[in-house]
Amino acid sequence: MRIPSSLSTLLFSSALLPSLASASGFDCQHINVDNFKYDLKALGGVHTLYHVDETEEYIVNTTYVLNICNILKGAAHRGHLKCPTSKNICGFQYKTALDSHKEESTVFPIVGLDHLGHGSKDPEITRLKKLDSSREGLLVKLSGGEYYDEEQKKKKDAGAVIEFQCDPDRSGLEGLQTTEDTETEERRRRRADENNGDNNEGNGTIPLDERSLQFTSFGPADDDSYVLKLNWRTRYACDNYKDEPDRQTGDGSSHWGFFTWLIIILFLCIAAYLIFGSWLNYNRYGARGWDLLPHGDTIRDIPYIFQDWLRRVVNTLQGTGTRGGYSAV
Repeated sequence: MRIPSSLSTLLFSSALLPSLASASGFDCQHINVDNFKYDLKALGGVHTLYHVDETEEYIVNTTYVLNICNILKGAAHRGHLKCPTSKNICGFQYKTALDSHKEESTVFPIVGLDHLGHGSKDPEITRLKKLDSSREGLLVKLSGGEYYDEEQKKKKDAGAVIEFQCDPDRSGLEGLQTTEDTETEERRRRRADENNGDNNEGNGTIPLDERSLQFTSFGPADDDSYVLKLNWRTRYACDNYKDEPDRQTGDGSSHWGFFTWLIIILFLCIAAYLIFGSWLNYNRYGARGWDLLPHGDTIRDIPYIFQDWLRRVVNTLQGTGTRGGYSAV
């Protein structure tokens, strides 16, 4: 059966998209800058954060959904607002008029690949110490989105600048909301509109200024594009964190356990005993071959000793089974 050309093109593009994403995207797990290695994999997953801005006419509540390590997939859709699933960061904006309480909503992609692999995130990574010797971390610039400028009535390129700041006491996930918090988040957003932008009242969560991921700004940049600026405090942005296994946390695979050390020490002790004993037999008695080994006769007899022991065990079990547990008088 012949596959239509349009369908074959779609199947080929779908298969090619993951490779294109990894080739032109941001690999959060393997970051190498100025001979320093970083791993931000622990910050992956879909997260959301808010920003509320009030003007004379509107309350503008924007929810930013991001996943720095992978595309958003289904998380790019929120109700009737649908952002391309191949994006890494999307903005969902809800504008409520103060006089009529009429709400307008829009969505705009900020970072990620377009459908069928077009576009690029164009990652640009710089160590903060290169910009300021007193700071430690990474400055990551990503692009691949677009934003409609209402004043100029045209679409402009969009991107994000994320400043990963070194904080040894933070994992980077403090105060972050995940996709499971969608319903709670929607209630908070609407309550914020009712309270004229005060989205912290009675929510019982970590205060905004104590959260690891902070919104800084979203607006036009010098290159006539729109840029989302975020600050993210995390231990994974520290220069030498990846090289310090004793500080790693999580699955426990980054350090050896007690039993591993016990086996290593036991092996070293046995090896030292055999080497020292062989050296002693060679120098004292001029021994050769098997005679070099300490207790060489016993070591040679181990297979026969094991066979005798196994035969006794079998005979004992067989004797117990035939006589029902009684011995002959």
